[in-house]
Amino acid sequence: MAVHDRAKVYVQAGRGGDGCVSFRREAHVPRGGPDGGDGGRGGDVVVVCDDSLRDLQAFHRSAHFRAGRGGHGQGALRHGARGETLEVRVPPGTEVTGLDGARHDLVAPGQRALVARGGPGGRGNKHFATPVRQAPRFAERGLPGEEGWIDLRLRLLADVGLVGLPNAGKSSLLARLTRARPKVADYPFTTLEPVLGTLEAGDRQLIVADIPGLIEGASHGAGLGHDFLAHVERTRVLVHVLDLAPVDCADPVDHHATVERELELHEPRLAALPRVLALSKADLVPPAQAAEAAVDWRERLRDLQAFHRSAHFRAGRGGHGQGALRHGARGETLEVRVPPGTEVTGLDGARHDLVAPGQRALVARGGPGGRGNKHFATPVRQAPRFAERGLPGEEGWIDLRLRLLADVGLVGLPNAGKSTLLARLVPMEPTAEPLPGEGDLAEHRVFRPAAERGWEVERRGQGGFRVSGPGVERLVARYDLGNPEALAHLEGRLRGLGVIAALEEAGFRPGDDVEIAGVEFELDPSAPL
Repeated sequence: MAVHDRAKVYVQAGRGGDGCVSFRREAHVPRGGPDGGDGGRGGDVVVVCDDSLRDLQAFHRSAHFRAGRGGHGQGALRHGARGETLEVRVPPGTEVTGLDGARHDLVAPGQRALVARGGPGGRGNKHFATPVRQAPRFAERGLPGEEGWIDLRLRLLADVGLVGLPNAGKSSLLARLTRARPKVADYPFTTLEPVLGTLEAGDRQLIVADIPGLIEGASHGAGLGHDFLAHVERTRVLVHVLDLAPVDCADPVDHHATVERELELHEPRLAALPRVLALSKADLVPPAQAAEAAVDWRERLRDLQAFHRSAHFRAGRGGHGQGALRHGARGETLEVRVPPGTEVTGLDGARHDLVAPGQRALVARGGPGGRGNKHFATPVRQAPRFAERGLPGEEGWIDLRLRLLADVGLVGLPNAGKSTLLARLVPMEPTAEPLPGEGDLAEHRVFRPAAERGWEVERRGQGGFRVSGPGVERLVARYDLGNPEALAHLEGRLRGLGVIAALEEAGFRPGDDVEIAGVEFELDPSAPL
């Protein structure tokens, strides 16, 4: 089975839905006021690890993926639906390089990586009602989602990797061990991409990977070396296939040293992986010479198992490698689970000692919700058109320290025999030593920086200015500048951000043209809002 191990994919997250301009019109309810709903957020693009896939071949046929757009807001405060999240499925072992350059290594089924965020939906006109502007006739537009090219690179998750120089007999060995049918020929570089085979070993299966031939300088990229060596990184056992009768009559010892050197230069961890040495093409030398070579290599490399074989006669087949191998509802409370014996130092410095299962400690309180306009009605102001905003919750770092809960503690000076006594008192089950580089996946958190808030003001000729900056450009993109109410609201936002003050420092006068995000308009902050 040939493997497609590289793909370039264009992903586009969904655009946010537009907010709605609507007013409540209902019998016996005069001056119902604005009731435009918000637009829904655009759908995200998520890469998901799927163990039913084997390579990236599907992306060579379809390389463009687009998530669903958020629904537009409607009257009666009906919000638009959130855009449908698009899942791009990849096989285990895929390394994803996102739009921001971050790398995600997906090795376990179900692992997910968010590579493109959906655009936020626009707010309906209900949000812009004030005591002065009681009937706003504008709403926000939804913003586009993130889009761009991401790189997918598959590093095979195989139990056994066959490595060696070109034409050393790796494909022949794979064909004998498994039902794979790699191309076999009597010239070098017959295998140009990795080939996988499945070997039945007792009650489990072993995945064997035939890695294309390595040449001197492969660790520096010679002969597509980086592409080939990447597949060796995840294997658990390496089988070094060494030609007993090289075509160039070179010394097999030099060939062996070349491959081992390139493996170590590419990734030092590979030098510590378990090895099996397979002496190939034993049928091309006398049987006595093949047996003598096997003995010689066992003595030369005492930690390795060496055997000689022939694709034609199946002489001396080696043992299989063994692997170790969702009024507003209250926000959902987040529970961070810790083991018994954990001491928690909260945000206020208070310490909580959690020793019994089920014990709980509140370390960060949720922010209070804002009160609705009902709370602000008075005999004078019978129809308040504002409400409170909710406040942010507490946040910060907390410290966790585990103190073991044990009935008996063994103490003493070093080498006093504590471990020996423990072994006598409590029989320990033998634990298989993990292979180098093997272990559980490390848990991690992703911290995403806030959007940039800076901007720059640049003078453009007489009476013209350009303001540039991601935050300001996104703000302008939300409003219809042909709508006088929307433009007045935007001017107020720009003043609150300090943009107007920065323009005035640069010589701006009311009525001058200002360009933001490629849109040029006349800005007059002195006009009444």
